[in-house]
Amino acid sequence: MSGVYFRGGYAVEQEWRERVAQVQAKVAAAEQLSKEETIKIVEKVVEKTKIVRTRGTDIIKYVDREVVKYDVKFAPGGVCEIPQEFITAYNRAAEVPSK
Repeated sequence: MSGVYFRGGYAVEQEWRERVAQVQAKVAAAEQLSKEETIKIVEKVVEKTKIVRTRGTDIIKYVDREVVKYDVKFAPGGVCEIPQEFITAYNRAAEVPSK
């Protein structure tokens, strides 16, 4: 009688171990998929960072090139006009980059 009891307990234990193994396999698959998605996200962030830096560098070069044109227009009293090119460059810098 006690042998049947232990055999039933053993069968239940085996069943639980199989379930645990199945869940562990699913977790391992999910972890692998998570790693792949993380790599994709990091690559996107790196690419967007490159775009932002490139755009920033281009705008700085543009502003530096345009400053030379307007340096002679500064009044001795400290009042100066803000050229439309600077306003346009500032607005372009604030826009979301388009592809």
